[in-house]
Amino acid sequence: MFSVPLNCSPDHIRGGSCWGRPQDLKIAAPAWNSKCHPGAGAAMARQHARTLWYDRPKYVFMEFCVEDSTDVHVLIEDHRIVFSCKNVDGVELYNEIEFYAKVNSTDSQDKRSSRSITCFVRKWKEKVAWPRLTKEDIKPVWLSVDFDNWRDWEGDEEVELAQVEHYAELLKKVSTKRPPPAMDDLDDDSDSADATSN
Repeated sequence: MFSVPLNCSPDHIRGGSCWGRPQDLKIAAPAWNSKCHPGAGAAMARQHARTLWYDRPKYVFMEFCVEDSTDVHVLIEDHRIVFSCKNVDGVELYNEIEFYAKVNSTDSQDKRSSRSITCFVRKWKEKVAWPRLTKEDIKPVWLSVDFDNWRDWEGDEEVELAQVEHYAELLKKVSTKRPPPAMDDLDDDSDSADATSN
């Protein structure tokens, strides 16, 4: 199950990529509400990191959009991923995602940059499209499809095979033609022309 954010009314960032607009660059601090958080005040609430994902034949890619993150921890298991870190303002971010299908946790990895943390999660069953990232058919407000990298890869093998065959035909046509003249031949002709003019 997904952990529920502690703040009652978070500002959710929307858009097609992590850093598409200037107002998306910083994750807002939680707004405390004494009605839903009795005794809250000194400590800051844990928030979800804005997350983008897209599907590929062998991998599922996830990007946790946190700029200048610290204390980064990524745990990838066969059925879930647990991510936590602190953002530039010291706010603790935490995401726990139950995967749509089983993954190969031993062949999965993550990479941190100054703008985000990207996870490459190997599918247990390759070439099986994931209609969503989560096990449950729900759409958390902090999770979005990365439309910049998303494409319908099903049928790509047939397209690639057709491209290979087309490329082979082009190579065959080119090989029947005479090779282009060498550059040194052109230099020799120009030298002889200069000699006759003198």
